[in-house]
Amino acid sequence: MNIPSLLFSFNGRINRLPYWIVTVILTGAGSAFGKPAAQYGPDNLMTVGPALITLITFAFSLWVGLAVQVKRWHDLDKSGWWALVNLVPVIGWIWALFQCGFMPGTTGENRFGADPLKEK
Repeated sequence: MNIPSLLFSFNGRINRLPYWIVTVILTGAGSAFGKPAAQYGPDNLMTVGPALITLITFAFSLWVGLAVQVKRWHDLDKSGWWALVNLVPVIGWIWALFQCGFMPGTTGENRFGADPLKEK
């Protein structure tokens, strides 16, 4: 799977390694942008530019994170709608992290595509 498909498409399957690579990178980027973003609040209206950059970065990260997680759910032969489990406070994202990060995908082809470990 090429990089644009990995990051932006909601189709197909990926194994755990690309999931973890993207998750670690997004977590690091979120940490890097999170602290500076906290200083831009409603009291500081002169910082619209940096706040807008932070908003765009957040939207990009949200899209990429969802695309990667949906493909991991597909590898587990589950609908991408399972990504909504993240909306359940604490337990939901722990469950999604456990399922997507530690459970092996289905062996062989499933309804979402070929086995990513056997593709060449």
